[in-house]
Amino acid sequence: MQLSYELLCEIWFVLLGVLLAGYAILDGFDLGVGILHLGARTDHERRVMMNSIGPLWDGNEVWLVTFGGALFAAFPNAYATIFSGFYVAFMILLFALIFRAVSMEFRSKTDSPAWRRFWDYSFFGSSALATFLFGVAVGNAMVGIPIGQNMEFQGRFLDLIRPYPLLVGAFTVAMFAMHGAIYLYLKTEGEIQERVEKWMWSGFGCFMMLYMLTTIFTFVAVPNAAGNFQKHPWAWVVVVLNVAAIANIPRAIYLGRPGYAFLSSCCTIAAFVFLFSIELMPNLVASSVRPDYSLTIYNAASSAKTLTIMLIIAVLGMPFVLAYTAVIYWVFRGKVQIGSHSY
Repeated sequence: MQLSYELLCEIWFVLLGVLLAGYAILDGFDLGVGILHLGARTDHERRVMMNSIGPLWDGNEVWLVTFGGALFAAFPNAYATIFSGFYVAFMILLFALIFRAVSMEFRSKTDSPAWRRFWDYSFFGSSALATFLFGVAVGNAMVGIPIGQNMEFQGRFLDLIRPYPLLVGAFTVAMFAMHGAIYLYLKTEGEIQERVEKWMWSGFGCFMMLYMLTTIFTFVAVPNAAGNFQKHPWAWVVVVLNVAAIANIPRAIYLGRPGYAFLSSCCTIAAFVFLFSIELMPNLVASSVRPDYSLTIYNAASSAKTLTIMLIIAVLGMPFVLAYTAVIYWVFRGKVQIGSHSY
């Protein structure tokens, strides 16, 4: 069956959303663990926290790499504009992600307290910075960036540092910290688990405060944020489910069902990605100069042949990715055990 060009563009927009949601859920909790890292009181506790994500973090970041590759191949014009506009921010993000990985690998190479303290702060700082930059990028995408008629970024780096994107960045840090705390509770036991339980409650409190503030600010900074919901009324179902998932997090924690709380946290993040996508559609990069200068899923896409070939590859390859992810999480299930080869 021959798919129309418009349908191919829409399918790839949805697939990008799936990849983004997968990354936000999976790498979200290990970034959250990094944000909470300095809350540990002893060297052993910090090793436990690092080893809770040790076998998983690099596989989680594959989702981000795949998202970038899919964006490059499916929507090359948008890819070029985004990277030219966010070049400095992307370099800082890349440095943070690399330094975060180096921190995990180098921390336990020597017993020196000063050495380990340096990498502890590096792990925390790079995790928090990377998360914050992801949120700032989402905030800028919501309010739009200065794009001219030739699809080129016409602003400066400082033009991207605005109140609303900064608020979304702070909100993302709080959300991932809460997500990471719930994950840590599942992976730890004893005294550190008791401390993590307090982190879950405080993390949820910070998340709720910034969630309400960001929601209010969104309707001020992005007046047409609910425009697509009028065209697609069924999308309000996701809003209701999102609120239900958020409300279920403290309920599940109170009932002593951390697995249920973690599932609700995952659903919350997935719903946020959906709401972000539905607000943008059909734009990939909105122009703050003129709306008709925006890069949409139609004017920024590759040829129909390219999109078709990519779709075939995605259909054949995604089951292997999902199977690999499932196997890894199954193999490394259960509580963290520190051994001679641990971080």
